[in-house]
Amino acid sequence: MVYTVTFNPAIDYIVHTSEMKLGATNRSDKEEMYFGGKGINVSIVLRELGISSKALGFTAGFTGEAIEKGLADMGIDTDFVRLQKGNSRINVKIKSSEETELNGQGPDIDDKAISALFAKLDNISDGDTLILAGSIPSSLPSDIYQRILERLSSKKIKVVVDATKDLLLNVLKYKPFLVKPNNHELGEMFGVTLKIDEDIEKYARKLQEMGAVNVLISMAGDGAMLIDEYGKMHRCGVCKGKVKNSVGAGDSMVAGFTAGSLQGDYEYALKLGTAAGGATAFSDGLATKEKIAELLKTL
Repeated sequence: MVYTVTFNPAIDYIVHTSEMKLGATNRSDKEEMYFGGKGINVSIVLRELGISSKALGFTAGFTGEAIEKGLADMGIDTDFVRLQKGNSRINVKIKSSEETELNGQGPDIDDKAISALFAKLDNISDGDTLILAGSIPSSLPSDIYQRILERLSSKKIKVVVDATKDLLLNVLKYKPFLVKPNNHELGEMFGVTLKIDEDIEKYARKLQEMGAVNVLISMAGDGAMLIDEYGKMHRCGVCKGKVKNSVGAGDSMVAGFTAGSLQGDYEYALKLGTAAGGATAFSDGLATKEKIAELLKTL
């Protein structure tokens, strides 16, 4: 079983308008709503790839109820901790001549709710996969990733961590199965600017030396690089298409790689991750199995 954790789920309200004028009344050309959050995005794309998962995290208020119902209608298994106060956030994405985002703050998460999440995480068994993705809400302790991995350290599970800077560096000692920074985030971790493959590979291997089993580096228009658990470097180019959407492409790559790795073939996992990321980037919403399959044939 694959488990995903989304600390701060959201309803993403996407508004398309031909031209955004500040200080004036603007009219939308069309609108869309999606249920978002990095872990939720991973669960949705995994389902497209035929992989079942259980989405964990926190929800609150009427927006939280809408998120849970919406995911259930999509066939996503959920087991969220329901908070007694506040509302799950609404994120507004304005797509005009430029793309503008206004992300909500989300509800406060107290110690009782954290304990309830830990109790759910205790159900994870040997052989399962846990995906931790994204930043941490201000109401959560900054070491929450470490606390989760420490709690589960006696179990033989695969942990995927998609996070940046200290969030990622501090969990490497627990030997996560996969980490996925992009090339800019990789450089920030070590205080350097990475421009060429040789340098990116050098610092990706440093993450592996620090504990990561597999290191996947996304590089936007330059494709992706993988240093697998055997020390082999794999390189994959970028899919060709018109970018429509920047939200969820990295999460889709995580989902694709995770699904591909279940077959034990890292070359295939890298290509499937790249195709899934591209399928989201070229769509208004998250990747579909049809779009993923179409792009996979081109890699």
